[in-house]
Amino acid sequence: MIASAAPQTTCFHAAQALLSEGWARDVRIECAQGRITSVVTGASRQHGDHTLWAVVPGLGNLHSHAFQRAMAGLTEVGGARGDSFWSWRELMYRFLDRLDPDTFQAIAEQAYMEMLEAGFTRVGEFHYLHHAQDGSRYTNPAEMAVRVAAAAASTGLGLTLLPVFYAHADFGGMAPAPAQRRFLHDIDGFARLLEGSTQALADLPDAVLGLAPHSLRATTEAELQALAGMTSGPIHIHIAEQVREVEACLAWSGQRPVQWLYGHAAVDQRWCLVHATHVTPEEVRLMADSGAVVGLCPITEANLGDGLFPMREHIAAGGRFGVGSDSNVLIDVAEELRLLEYGQRLTLRGRNVLSPGALSSGRWLYQQAAEGAAQALGVPSGLSVGAAADLVELDPGHPSLLGRHGDSLLDSWLFAARNGAVRAVWRNGRELVREGRHIHRDAVSARYRAALGRVLA
Repeated sequence: MIASAAPQTTCFHAAQALLSEGWARDVRIECAQGRITSVVTGASRQHGDHTLWAVVPGLGNLHSHAFQRAMAGLTEVGGARGDSFWSWRELMYRFLDRLDPDTFQAIAEQAYMEMLEAGFTRVGEFHYLHHAQDGSRYTNPAEMAVRVAAAAASTGLGLTLLPVFYAHADFGGMAPAPAQRRFLHDIDGFARLLEGSTQALADLPDAVLGLAPHSLRATTEAELQALAGMTSGPIHIHIAEQVREVEACLAWSGQRPVQWLYGHAAVDQRWCLVHATHVTPEEVRLMADSGAVVGLCPITEANLGDGLFPMREHIAAGGRFGVGSDSNVLIDVAEELRLLEYGQRLTLRGRNVLSPGALSSGRWLYQQAAEGAAQALGVPSGLSVGAAADLVELDPGHPSLLGRHGDSLLDSWLFAARNGAVRAVWRNGRELVREGRHIHRDAVSARYRAALGRVLA
């Protein structure tokens, strides 16, 4: 268990650090109780400072289903009639029926540990596994939210908990399917879940509680409006991920999903529209103008065959974005950002196609994703006063980082390094990853091995 209270005062001296305005040398960062209180450039190292090499702010992972980490690699066989997101979903439903609270927590701990080792320092847990295997309610309606919070506490990962409202199988309030029984709530039951989730987060020092209508398929208009009034925190929703979803929304309403959402909800900067893969230029403009964040999950979107978001058009319109690990088939900060850029390069048949002007692709991707994720997760961004002391130190001895400084460091990490480029991660002023390994890796992995033995037996 990671102690909940951060050291009273911690000081760092970085040879170079990425600040909001760019790279700076000899940066001294002071923090108290996990929050940055001072950032001074051109400073001398003082006695007692933790000496670091190259430091970037921790990245927020704005979209995760932690339990799916245990499915990674188990769905890579196609059927006789082809394979798609929808056939993958049926396999996922069957898998989750094997998960009890203890197993669920052990899997989440493994996923959260791997996130920290990769450089993610906060997760937006899009949490929809609420009930027992037969659909009955646990004595504590927020039992599984308690387990999410426990996984975050035991690994030290920052948590923005997004309890998911799920009531229907498809557009227009269609009755849910039996396989969805572990997800389901009415509005009153969901209010009790939020109440229990608030209690579950009480001992996490900087946890954030939002909520997530699962999708337009899973909610009605009246439910969506009720949900938006139940929180002042972040609101996340899956939307326009699949062509079939867009076609079904058109058949039901005469509008595309993003178009329908903006006509029936007050979408603003609190919202994160996850995937938004299949959108028109007009929908891109709506998203950008509203200040909402688009949550992109390039590894999962590639794994599921979703398609490619029109990223360059979104950027040109002033849109915001962040990245998430979603299905957790592979947890890797660099790979998410690399694949985001490479997918666009393949589509547009050019190089360095997203960053404006002559700005480094690595730096632009990292800073923009960090700012978007912070907004979507309800926390301050970057190595700045008032933000969490979440620092990622790159490894000066990694072959791909030798001789690099400033932007070339980020470019080399994101585009040229394999494993091992992250040396240390400090979260809320506490060292959690040392020499590339989480400080509790052995214990977390042992629990995960035991849990997987039960699930896959």
